[in-house]
Amino acid sequence: MHWLTWLVVIVATAGVIIRPWRLPEAVWAVTGAIILVAGGLLPWRHALQAVGRGTDVYLFLTGMMLLSEVARREGLFDWLAAFAVRRSGGSARRLFLLIYGVGTVVTAFLSNDATAVVMTPAVFAVASKARAEPLPYLFVCAFIANAASFILPISNPANLVLYASHMPPLFTWLGHFLLPSVLSVAATLGALLLIERRHLAGTVDAEIEQPALPPGGLVAAIGIGLTAVLLLAASTADVQLGLPTAVAGVATALVVLWRNREAPWATLRGISWLVLPLVGGLFVLVEGLRDTGSIAALAHWLHAQAEHSVQATAWGAGIVLALVCNVMNNLPAGLVASSTVTAGHLPQPVTDALLIGVDLGPNLSITGSLATILWLTAIRREGEDVTFLTFLARGAMVMPPALLLALAGLLR
Repeated sequence: MHWLTWLVVIVATAGVIIRPWRLPEAVWAVTGAIILVAGGLLPWRHALQAVGRGTDVYLFLTGMMLLSEVARREGLFDWLAAFAVRRSGGSARRLFLLIYGVGTVVTAFLSNDATAVVMTPAVFAVASKARAEPLPYLFVCAFIANAASFILPISNPANLVLYASHMPPLFTWLGHFLLPSVLSVAATLGALLLIERRHLAGTVDAEIEQPALPPGGLVAAIGIGLTAVLLLAASTADVQLGLPTAVAGVATALVVLWRNREAPWATLRGISWLVLPLVGGLFVLVEGLRDTGSIAALAHWLHAQAEHSVQATAWGAGIVLALVCNVMNNLPAGLVASSTVTAGHLPQPVTDALLIGVDLGPNLSITGSLATILWLTAIRREGEDVTFLTFLARGAMVMPPALLLALAGLLR
């Protein structure tokens, strides 16, 4: 019956990637999970345990989505957009570099999902105010969200998934990943500047009025800043990030709603809640693979390879996982990698290379990571869209050099 489990997982994952009939990604992931349980391929208790393992991710995403929607409704993004445009001095390239720098900081201290959810609407507002083609600037949000996502442990929920209860201390983490992160961010910037050189050669309209920041927008900005501090402190103390993020998001929303004397329904309607069942469905699909014994076999094979050559195994594992993330999304791929690391007791260089693969590999395709799916949802809300092939054409130029340089920096 194992082949049936594989068939269900493959079809469901293909549905998430291709979105036949434009059905939401969550529909395919949840349907696949239901078929595994209803068909007797996965015990329902195992499915519930798999859903429960995603609790920290659900809470994290809920907090970030609340922060983003409150900030958007209260005009923070419009204020930031005007500020950025005025600081650009009319240069499209300078505006691009400014957005890239901010995206790197947001990813490092608030996570790649925050860059996708919180920053993307702000960047669209920037392009609108500057009367510039928005997509070159929106692509910054998508690519930097993954390229900078291993600067800190909090920079990507996939980091928490892969290392689970074995997260290295903050300064140990920096010793492993600071140089690879610098190389990844620099290589990604170089590739994007080359790809978008025609758009960046022109000018933008910088002669716009700077609006006043509404009080609710100021509260949202303070909430986002405090969330960043809270997450860094939680990471240093080895505390899971989901609950602090959710509490910060709910608290910020409540303060703004109380101040405006508003009901919460309009804010809640503006959030893409389907992301949560998507994540839950992916956790169940991976649990189905675990029950087939495939993960244990993979762990045994990797352990045997590492005994022959740690360096070669690390290079191969990082590159292969980076590519696999674009076939099955980096969240389930990270779950598979985490289970493999635990079962195989793999050397640290191999584990670190797997992390770079799971974080950076998704820059190849539009469905490679949850952050990129969130980014796609955000730009669709603004009336923009990007096809799989359009993203792949850029990703094929952006991801490979960044991945190879990051692995070289890690395994030097």
